[in-house]
Amino acid sequence: MKLIGSTSSPYTRKCRVVLSEKRIDYDFVIDPPSDPATRVPEFNPLGKVPVLVLDDDSTVFDSRVIVEYLDTISPVSRLLHEQGRQRLAVRRWEALADGILDAAVSSMQELRRPEGERSAEWLERQRGKIDCALAFCAADLADRSWCHDDGFGLADIALGCALGYLDFRFPEIAWRGHWPGLLRHFEKLARRPSFEATVPR
Repeated sequence: MKLIGSTSSPYTRKCRVVLSEKRIDYDFVIDPPSDPATRVPEFNPLGKVPVLVLDDDSTVFDSRVIVEYLDTISPVSRLLHEQGRQRLAVRRWEALADGILDAAVSSMQELRRPEGERSAEWLERQRGKIDCALAFCAADLADRSWCHDDGFGLADIALGCALGYLDFRFPEIAWRGHWPGLLRHFEKLARRPSFEATVPR
């Protein structure tokens, strides 16, 4: 299998962490969609990464779809519950973390526009989403060791990637000083080899 993505994409990072935790061999093809020479649209008509290219050359895209597929093909480190409320709870965490990323990535794209064309209102709205979601995550995590249940799973991966991206692109948000529970959780995740090997750059 091949994973097409970029080293700065938090969605790509989520898939790379899952591949590492599941001990699945793959080739990592770096192809940022912003590069004029990108070939990403040949594999994903939406022109987004990550894209997983399977052994038969068929493709899977959207990080949520990719990680769900990956969890089914290896029995190592099951990251998702098979059904019911338990699975729903993990997917809810993932949706929340991905929502933080959606707002942050959208803000980054807005900030890349010429200064006179940026929308301060848009940026403020995205920042509000990030702040509300972080407060919700902190309250939901409380003093538990893991986001859901009694062990590490996809919810933790998704949250860790979201927090790591905020550190990478928006250090001024300073979430570390506001939510010590999130910081404690993130520092534990950051020590895992799968996270250490995929720090965004």
